[in-house]
Amino acid sequence: MTESAEHAAGQPRPQMVPAGYRQGIITAITVLLGFSLAFWRFWGFETPGLWSIRALFAAFCLVAAVALQIYSLFRALRIEDDEVSEYRRTVRWFIASAIALLIGLTAAMLDAALTEQVD
Repeated sequence: MTESAEHAAGQPRPQMVPAGYRQGIITAITVLLGFSLAFWRFWGFETPGLWSIRALFAAFCLVAAVALQIYSLFRALRIEDDEVSEYRRTVRWFIASAIALLIGLTAAMLDAALTEQVD
């Protein structure tokens, strides 16, 4: 059935996201993803020191955050994300990635503060 036939049959058209919303979320996701990857590279590969349980927890949270950001970006780039219900779901995935990133950054900060520096 075509879209006009569905509308004529009494099925309502899905509510669409206003112009500019998708571009905004895509920009927000890519900015956070860029920061996450840059921090991950510096903290995980360039900072000297030994790995502890706290550092492993932080690394796990950062990996989870990056994976969620990539998934959010994938969702945001789909045509289906023009529908309000899909867009809201994408925003929830993005917020989950931001929370995972915040937990990972906090764990990395605590690890750095509580780790004894060796010269």
